[in-house]
Amino acid sequence: MDNVKLPHYKVFINPIDLKELRRDIWIDEPLPAKLTIDGKKLEVDLAYRGSHIRKFPKKSYQFYFYKPKTYRGSREIHLNAEFKDPSMIRNKLSFDFFADIGSLAPKSRHVFLTLNGGVEGVYLEIESVDEGFLTRRGLPKGSIYYAIDGDANFSLMSDLDKGTKKSLKQGYEKKFGAASDDVYLERLIYNINTIPRQEFGRDIPKYIDVEKYLRWMAGIIFTSNYDGFVHNYALYRNGHSGLFEMIPWDYDATWGRDVNGKMMVADYVPITGFNTLTARILDVDVFRKQYQKLLVDIMNQQFTVEYITPRAEALLQAIRPFIMKDPYKNQTIDQFDQELKIITNYINQRRNYLKSRLYKLD
Repeated sequence: MDNVKLPHYKVFINPIDLKELRRDIWIDEPLPAKLTIDGKKLEVDLAYRGSHIRKFPKKSYQFYFYKPKTYRGSREIHLNAEFKDPSMIRNKLSFDFFADIGSLAPKSRHVFLTLNGGVEGVYLEIESVDEGFLTRRGLPKGSIYYAIDGDANFSLMSDLDKGTKKSLKQGYEKKFGAASDDVYLERLIYNINTIPRQEFGRDIPKYIDVEKYLRWMAGIIFTSNYDGFVHNYALYRNGHSGLFEMIPWDYDATWGRDVNGKMMVADYVPITGFNTLTARILDVDVFRKQYQKLLVDIMNQQFTVEYITPRAEALLQAIRPFIMKDPYKNQTIDQFDQELKIITNYINQRRNYLKSRLYKLD
């Protein structure tokens, strides 16, 4: 794999702006910069991204294209430092897994970043979930909402305030769509919580694509993203069907490691998941059996050591030479070299746990 090359992202920013950026990590106002990608010169606006991750030594960035306004069909891209993931592949491995099991997911690729000539190291470029995301897939235009905190729990109750939500849109930020689209999100949250039990199985498919929701659920269950049910996702309302679909986001705390990079026990995320919508869907016999069959099918096909290992190994081998050049990661190369074993051990342990709990879906 010595001949593998990562795209080289060269960023140049006015030293005065860079000093200001580093002085206050909580600055949200983007700063002008120049970005060169494999010889292509672009003018961009640059900002830190994330919240708690801004405190890490290796920063994550967001780039907004200015001249030209789009690049490869995108108005913006995200560069994740993946600082707490010793493997730096869990996010990408998860997104690829979601796509393999038939769920919408952002595309991603590893890149090598330099800033004003200094090496920043290996990053994961993640596709922005916006109108370009839909266009590239030939999907109907529709509204997109980001789940920005734990109040995106499909409930009328706030996870953060421990009381009734002040707005049915609480926990969401609109990424794309018209003001008039908000009523569909509000109607979804309202109906999830008010449709009577005996009518739920008949009525909820009028608002959400249940089959796709179950595939998204399965993706969370197999990768063990603890926050996946209440935070790390986007909602897309398909303009043709009128139904909401789920898109995963922020999946570095997966495949056996938690948000702090610590080892995570294989039974940490229950087979039945959580959040109000998940509980109500699994309360419907036909949906629960559909979910059970989906889990079995995926365990027989994609969620196996034989399927995942070559994919994980290829990613690790591709970025390893560049990890050696990464000033934030090269000191922990021994840990990096153990990550494939940790991922494969997780798969075996998670399979055993899920098999032992399938009866709960009878």
